[in-house]
Amino acid sequence: MVTRKMPSPCRVLIVDDSPAIVNILRIGLSAHPAIEVVGTAADAYDAREKIKALDPHVITLDVEMPRMNGLDFLERIMRLRPMPVVMFSSVTPEGSEAAVRALALGAVDVMVKPLAGFDPAFLSDMADRVVTAARSRRRVAPGFDGLRPQEAETTAGVIKRWNGRILLIGASTGGVAAIEAVLRGLPVNCPPTVISQHMPESFLKSFVARLDQRNVQRVRVAEEGARLEQGLVYLAPGGDIHTGVDRHVGHFVCTEIRGPKTNGHYPSVDELFRSALGFAESVIGVILTGLGRDGAAGLAELHERGARTIGQDRDSSVVYGMPRAAHDLGALDRQCPLDEIPAEICRMADRVSSGGVGSGQAKAGKI
Repeated sequence: MVTRKMPSPCRVLIVDDSPAIVNILRIGLSAHPAIEVVGTAADAYDAREKIKALDPHVITLDVEMPRMNGLDFLERIMRLRPMPVVMFSSVTPEGSEAAVRALALGAVDVMVKPLAGFDPAFLSDMADRVVTAARSRRRVAPGFDGLRPQEAETTAGVIKRWNGRILLIGASTGGVAAIEAVLRGLPVNCPPTVISQHMPESFLKSFVARLDQRNVQRVRVAEEGARLEQGLVYLAPGGDIHTGVDRHVGHFVCTEIRGPKTNGHYPSVDELFRSALGFAESVIGVILTGLGRDGAAGLAELHERGARTIGQDRDSSVVYGMPRAAHDLGALDRQCPLDEIPAEICRMADRVSSGGVGSGQAKAGKI
């Protein structure tokens, strides 16, 4: 892990095979006072030489390019010269799958190509994301040993006897790879889990399918009334709703929360955490890497009411924003490196290791 101080200005290399798009991006990004577009490249081979010559701080990279596609090039970047990358993807199912893979490989962010053209609002948003990427921590995505993809070293957890606590997780920038690492370290009988990850709705199904295929747990999109069970993981669908949890007689369920964006997001991590305030003693709350403060206040409220809480530490976070805000509010029982979080979750979810459960717990059920 290498910490990069925010340069002034941020040096950006644009990699795209369309001259028209390159010109639009150059003009749009150059309008930001903290950005200097130092060069452009039409394909991965051109980009490789430009990286050596220009030493950019951030690359914008299209998924679909000639000669070598963006994903293959991203994989090589993360293996040989890790650096912040913001990628473009289409809204097609294939594009969504590529976007999720890009995030898992280590891209800081992925933006959906606008169908209606690159308007000023889109370009302004992109510029802000590029600046955020420049402040992120360059890192090889979990699963790379410098030679080939492999399973990252994660401290695996064991639950001998579940104590009835459910697991709520919130994440944003860098969260795709972090969530994969956490689930990979949890056992098949993990606590009932609900995750709120800031992500375009169009990418969500691909992310759920990827997690379901690569992990021992069952992973599904959260729906109103869906029952929480051990070994079952739900992801908030986003769109124009938030996802929460509620307790019925003897079990927990997912709920849809209608209302405006919270902290600028659908789904909001704060909404997920606050939905569980009535049974906080039955909750393990985890806040992972992400920009901003979403989830910090909700986690602090849960913690005050008896929830067990964990935050990802600075060195393992791509963006130490949400976990830092939670730490500053005194919301965390533990702050851990990413690879230690699964074992800590299991310790808090195990009846023997955690010393029992609080009052009002739902009874543990069979998988």
